[in-house]
Amino acid sequence: MISYADALELLLSSTVPMPAQTVALAEAKGRVLSSNVCSPQCLPPFDNAAMDGFALYCGGAGIDAGMELAVQGWQAAGDGASHGSDGSDGAWEIMTGARMPEGFDTVVPIEHVDILEQRDGRPQRIRVSQAVTPGQHVRLRGQDVGHGEDVLPAGTTLDINACTLLHAIGVADVQVRARPRVAVIATGKELVSDASVPLGSGQIRDSNRPYLVGRLKAAGAEVVWQGVVGDEVAAFDAAVDEALRAGAMVLISTGAVSQGRYDFIPGALRARGAEIGFHKVAIRPGKPVLFARLKEGAMYFGLPGNPVSAAVGQRFFVEPVLRRLLGLGAEPIWSLPLTGDVRKPPGWRFHARARVEIDGNGQLAARVIAGQESFRLMSMVQANAWVVLDGEDSVAPAGSRVQVQGWGHNDPVQGIIQEESR
Repeated sequence: MISYADALELLLSSTVPMPAQTVALAEAKGRVLSSNVCSPQCLPPFDNAAMDGFALYCGGAGIDAGMELAVQGWQAAGDGASHGSDGSDGAWEIMTGARMPEGFDTVVPIEHVDILEQRDGRPQRIRVSQAVTPGQHVRLRGQDVGHGEDVLPAGTTLDINACTLLHAIGVADVQVRARPRVAVIATGKELVSDASVPLGSGQIRDSNRPYLVGRLKAAGAEVVWQGVVGDEVAAFDAAVDEALRAGAMVLISTGAVSQGRYDFIPGALRARGAEIGFHKVAIRPGKPVLFARLKEGAMYFGLPGNPVSAAVGQRFFVEPVLRRLLGLGAEPIWSLPLTGDVRKPPGWRFHARARVEIDGNGQLAARVIAGQESFRLMSMVQANAWVVLDGEDSVAPAGSRVQVQGWGHNDPVQGIIQEESR
């Protein structure tokens, strides 16, 4: 049995980022940039009006209330460049987002003028009813983003906000890391996959597989194969072969990795020529976790069958590997005080389901949920984060600061904090 730190070092020491690939921006949400993106244009691309009103020329000096001006022209959003006079003795009617006519540098809102003359519904002469500040209500070319400016660094996970920015600056394709291809194998003759089928005597629902598939997708992986096998080595080997043919580079199974009569996976992997990297880690829950390298080169994670043990294995062993494959840096770790005493096995790393919430003093804190046994699924519904306790102590006292991580590496604690603070 090895420590978690040693296990993680072994996993990451031979893991290198996936190659880059080009994808259309419309398909890029959730992908990770493999290189910096610099803007091919300015944003805004031209000086434009921030409000409906009239474009004026101030030339660095203000305009007093009461000044009257002739309206020389009209400019709507989408109109091209307009050339009037130098603007010193007139105004142009202008709409929000419209390009500023040449020779004009300020916008006075429609509600700050009096229309003195109109013809065919268009203003011909106006009077300014409030003092005007030079340059007011004008969005300048490049005020948001400059031409050639780096807007997103490599390692950025593209969310809707990032994709919106890229679309606005005219980026149609992006370089991203290829998705790690993974497979999930659930083992056990007791498993029933169809939730609508009544359970027979001794049977249970296959809940680990859909959980892992969902979490792996959320973590940035592409699930290329999934299936359920009984407790027979031949069926297991066939499933592994199918997963490899589907292109899986990371295989994850649940169950059959402990020391019982039907815990056949360690022996089956050795028989296939796999090299066992570790089997059993000093953690709770999930001690029997196994890692191997198949002779075909794929990484293999054997997770225990209890649902929380499988969740811990996926979160704290598989996800760090996925982060490295996706070219992401170290995951941010938060430190928050505990709301109450928490018992832990001395000398073991303990992963507790918890809620990050605001305590009675209005401060953020971590509350470890009651019922930490590894079979309990309700606690996973109630939790929004993990509390990680390490060291030789048997109790983490209330108020002590502890390591807190999101439920998944793409579910950052910062997001939880923002949600709880609303």
